[in-house]
Amino acid sequence: MRLAVIAIGHLKQGPERELADRYRGRFNDIGRRLGFRGLDVHEIPESRARDAEQRIRAEAAAMLALVPEGAALVALDERGKNIDSAAFADHLGRWRDEAVVSTVFVVGGADGLSPELRRKAGLSIAFGAATWPHQIVRVMLLEQIYRAATILAGHPYHRG
Repeated sequence: MRLAVIAIGHLKQGPERELADRYRGRFNDIGRRLGFRGLDVHEIPESRARDAEQRIRAEAAAMLALVPEGAALVALDERGKNIDSAAFADHLGRWRDEAVVSTVFVVGGADGLSPELRRKAGLSIAFGAATWPHQIVRVMLLEQIYRAATILAGHPYHRG
């Protein structure tokens, strides 16, 4: 199974980019041994539409264009479930074992995700009740993907 993160906005050079790259690389190292075929990150420019509704629709269309047929779609959304790392790993492991071709995580921009995109997602998750900058959410997501792989591998990184 291949994993992908589709996110609105670009991470500039700096600590967020460095952390994102570090967790992505760590996942790719351990993930191959677990049957994962890699982790892609697609950055989509923020829409320049004048109002939020048009921006959200345009961004959703751009994200959905990158989602392969048959993919498990996961939305990062403030209204999503708060799941722990072990449950997150269980989802990834189950999709892998069920031969799901791809799991795609979508991270919206400042205006959030479209209702259509949220409805299409088989799973919607939040990282707590706090509001997080979408750049930080991307880093947190990549860390959780790496952590999930370590849980599936029985690696001591996750000691929970």
